[in-house]
Amino acid sequence: MLDRLRRKNLHTWVRDYGRHLVRRARAPRAREPGHLLFALCDHYEPLWGGAPVDVGEARVDAWAERYPALGEFRDSDGRPPRHGWFFPGEEYRPHFLDRLARLARAGFGEVEFHLHHDGDTAATLAPRISEHLQTFSNHGHMSKVGDQFRWAFIHGNWSLANGRPDGRWCGVDDELVMLHELGCYVDLTFPSAPDPCQPDKVNQIYWPTGDLTKRRAYEQGERAAVGTHHDDRLLMITGPLALARKGLGVRLENGAITGDDPPTAARVATWVDQGIHVDGRPEWVFVKVHTHGAIEKTAASLLGPGARALHEALRGYMHRGWKLHYVTAREMFNVARAAMAGRTGDPSAYFDYIVPPPPIAKA
Repeated sequence: MLDRLRRKNLHTWVRDYGRHLVRRARAPRAREPGHLLFALCDHYEPLWGGAPVDVGEARVDAWAERYPALGEFRDSDGRPPRHGWFFPGEEYRPHFLDRLARLARAGFGEVEFHLHHDGDTAATLAPRISEHLQTFSNHGHMSKVGDQFRWAFIHGNWSLANGRPDGRWCGVDDELVMLHELGCYVDLTFPSAPDPCQPDKVNQIYWPTGDLTKRRAYEQGERAAVGTHHDDRLLMITGPLALARKGLGVRLENGAITGDDPPTAARVATWVDQGIHVDGRPEWVFVKVHTHGAIEKTAASLLGPGARALHEALRGYMHRGWKLHYVTAREMFNVARAAMAGRTGDPSAYFDYIVPPPPIAKA
């Protein structure tokens, strides 16, 4: 049993999971149902598996043609589901970003930045990222504050800040510093369990602390709280990670939606029950889950029965008095920052609090 748990790398995060269970039991609860902020962050890779370009185009076209049907679902603000397409810079083709632009322009989500890389240093990687950001911007997808792009990030292969034990799929120990200098304001890579890159930071929104130039600098952090924030580093927003019941056994719930593990009402309940929030604002609950939605089997779920199960389960919280907010990664970050600034009330007032929408949203 111990060997099995170690193979799943439970030892890398179980300590903070235990602390999370204690925190959750002691945390103050809102007197009434609160606000549920839901973000679906997609590691959106049209060329996944080494697919040729025509297959990638078919994958993107399926989303462009079928996703608008989800507009029948509406949140408490009257908005449809808002998808986050974290597009890998190394897979750029004009057709891909143009098709996603049609969805973004119609209010169905936003494109953010994803990247797979290996054997880099900050000196070799930074120029490449800057080039990718400019390319995305040429399609209207990147927010800007002044002259600087402002963007959210998910690291390919989970290996943020050279986080793998074997040193593969990154190479940049000081990646957190480099990303922030290039305008990244939030990382949403985690949870990655059972992958070994998973830190001992579970079910929380936090600021990395300590020497941020060190490998796996995301392992240490200060929980985000009302009354304090940092402008000299990026924020970490993690999704739900839990050991949940499955029949007579236990499953690892890491917030990953796949073709073989589609959304269910039970999974949604587990995500919400983790109660991820900014300390001092427990009534604003953050649920960030992830997927690889370009893959045909996963897309079939997210654009079909799995999507209906997901959004009907979320709508059930509205029936119980919650206010549901479909948000992008950018909007989720803005609401978190508003919470830290002591803002109260309806979080929909703060969707554009710090980082403005990308130009495509205004087209």
